[in-house]
Amino acid sequence: MYRTTNRRRFLIDATSLAASAYLFPKIARGQDTSRTRIILLGTKGGPTLGTSGRSNPSTLLLINNVPYVIDCGYGVSRQLIKAGVALDRLRYIFITHLHSDHDLEFGGLFYNAWVAKQAPYVDAYGPVGLKKMARDFFSYMKFDIDTRIVDEGMTDPRKLLTVHEFDRAGAVMQNEDVKVTSCRTRHPPITQSYAYRFETKDRSVVISGDTAYAPELAGFAKGADVLIHEAMYLPAIEKLIKQNPGSTRLREHLLAAHTSTEDVGRIAAQAEVKTLVLTHFVPGDDPSITDEQWSEGVRKHFNGRIIVGKDLMEI
Repeated sequence: MYRTTNRRRFLIDATSLAASAYLFPKIARGQDTSRTRIILLGTKGGPTLGTSGRSNPSTLLLINNVPYVIDCGYGVSRQLIKAGVALDRLRYIFITHLHSDHDLEFGGLFYNAWVAKQAPYVDAYGPVGLKKMARDFFSYMKFDIDTRIVDEGMTDPRKLLTVHEFDRAGAVMQNEDVKVTSCRTRHPPITQSYAYRFETKDRSVVISGDTAYAPELAGFAKGADVLIHEAMYLPAIEKLIKQNPGSTRLREHLLAAHTSTEDVGRIAAQAEVKTLVLTHFVPGDDPSITDEQWSEGVRKHFNGRIIVGKDLMEI
């Protein structure tokens, strides 16, 4: 199979393409923009900046060509640009929970969209605390914002962002293109942590957010076309702890709050999803872990299509 971009031709083996689902994410001329597109912007779990090429967590859905950004790990603005999505197209943001690797660039992404060519109106959805986060961001950026409004004639960004909070699972939002619902996940000590399900005209997509093994998530994802789920590789966790003897508490947190690859396979099998996409890798910065190692535990329980996510991969 051939694909041409920037006047260069790349030969892509059809078998490896089917296995990895890797596509160049920029919109091609004549491409059907009405279909739902899924692009992984960042696939590394945890707050540290990666050295192995993975960015912090974020997923992009383009639904009828409108961007829906789920989680705003550091670097999301630049990843959107790399994916060929202009920041002034931003319309919806969803935050799964208030951990820094999921919300650190929430304010920054909106700000970067505000100073783009044409400032967009943005609706943001997430757990209780998101409104305060927005207020605090505007507070510490007040001098810059007020200066630019006067000096550059810019629109007040505080009038362009609407934050919608919720404190329980259920309906989140609905418009002509999509219905979004949420399911509470198991991510102690955080209690307000959610998965999202996006039902569009052509696809159903579930994004797990951060979670330990949760059978209720399997029910929530039942029959979905695509389940995008975090993954933890236990042998690498043990290796990490041995290398850092003072990390006992970290080990306790990881085992209590994240899902092993074997348990991800159980969830996908119980949910009977068509495609399982692994992301939010824990640990997310160990280049010695191969794609096969990420997927082998999953395969013990799930016989469907498995994709080991990579930054800027389109599903």
